[in-house]
Amino acid sequence: MSKFRKQHMAIDWYDMIDTESTSPIKDAPLKDKAALVGRLGMMMLSVGTAAWRVRASMNKLSRALGIVCTADIGLMSIEYTCIADGETSTGAFTLSTTGINTDKLNALEDFADGFEERAGKYSSEQFHRILDKIQSMPANYKPISLALASALACAAFTFLLGGGTVEMICAFLGAGIGQFVRKLLIDRHITLLANVTAGVAAACATYIGCLRLAELFLGVPQIHRAGYICAMLFIIPGFPLITGGLDLAKLDLRSGIERTTYALMIIVTATLTGWVAALALGFSPSEFDEPAMSPVIRCILRMIASFCGVYGFSFLYNSPQKMAVTAGLIGMIANTLRLELIEFTSIPMGVAAFIGALCAGLLASAIKRFIGYPRITLTVPSIVIMVPGLFMYKGVYFLGFGETSEGAAWLTKAVLLVLALPLGLIFARIFTDNNFRKSS
Repeated sequence: MSKFRKQHMAIDWYDMIDTESTSPIKDAPLKDKAALVGRLGMMMLSVGTAAWRVRASMNKLSRALGIVCTADIGLMSIEYTCIADGETSTGAFTLSTTGINTDKLNALEDFADGFEERAGKYSSEQFHRILDKIQSMPANYKPISLALASALACAAFTFLLGGGTVEMICAFLGAGIGQFVRKLLIDRHITLLANVTAGVAAACATYIGCLRLAELFLGVPQIHRAGYICAMLFIIPGFPLITGGLDLAKLDLRSGIERTTYALMIIVTATLTGWVAALALGFSPSEFDEPAMSPVIRCILRMIASFCGVYGFSFLYNSPQKMAVTAGLIGMIANTLRLELIEFTSIPMGVAAFIGALCAGLLASAIKRFIGYPRITLTVPSIVIMVPGLFMYKGVYFLGFGETSEGAAWLTKAVLLVLALPLGLIFARIFTDNNFRKSS
């Protein structure tokens, strides 16, 4: 077997700067300033944030250093040029992979916000040492913790979609094992489509196996097969879907299209895997037999399930406990509002999703003043639970059997909901953020 070689070679940032100089970075040559701006941009990009936020952070450093920076940002690469006093310095950097890490994102935001007051004191090398520490921050959770968080989120998702106790238990077990398998593969650097396929297949097989055992030994009826899809909803790529929409709204078309394409790759792979597993094991989509309960009790349980779902999904983004709880509280309010609007009014689901996302965005903007977390670390986890993974799966399932009208109907519903979610966050930013509201 040939030796594995990385396709993307590591960058030694200290080869790009004068490590002997102790002068403040404000007095450093342009190449040193440009290297720091480029490294911050790459680190921001690596944690999954939108191009608009990456560029905003690069601009903060550039203004503090007295230079001009222009950047073209994609999903995994940046090409940028820094200009000062008739000189230019151009860089082009590429990530080896992409992911989401809200804890590092928060640390990088703090670094950029406090940079100006330190630019006249610290040298280029000292700033790179600070970024080294941020880059080496360990993950907050072990694979088993992520598996339990995923299990909790998908069990909550199951209830919100209309499932009962049996479906929730099977989804809990399926999602937990599926996420655990996927995380182990990610840690071993297994490529994207392979780890998605393996994780979803493990989740689906676990759900089907648990339900078959319950049918055989406990006499559980087959109607509980309706929750099958809920076991794989941990895979839905809410972060790139939402950030892709935000980038498109700011005319960062390259990043928006690349992020949306990345999300669609995961969705198509996951839904096809779920379909093939269902086909092989004789499963087919069915409607939930929702438990009967009073509207007040249902509303309370929806609030609890929404909090648990968002809280669990936040773990998958490496959010620290306080951030995860805050996102959970926002999601509890926003998602319950959406569901209550659908149940008790005649407004379409897409409009209800827009209102729910708008509510999440406004709440995050208000809370940011008190706790300082970047909005995106709160808003995206809080509305991921609104992403219509069930509709996507049903659409692919019916298309796979040639039922084009039924499949197209489900996919159309999914597309309308997916479009409504980033639009809600976009308008929340327009209402509350002067920098986002204006084109510049």
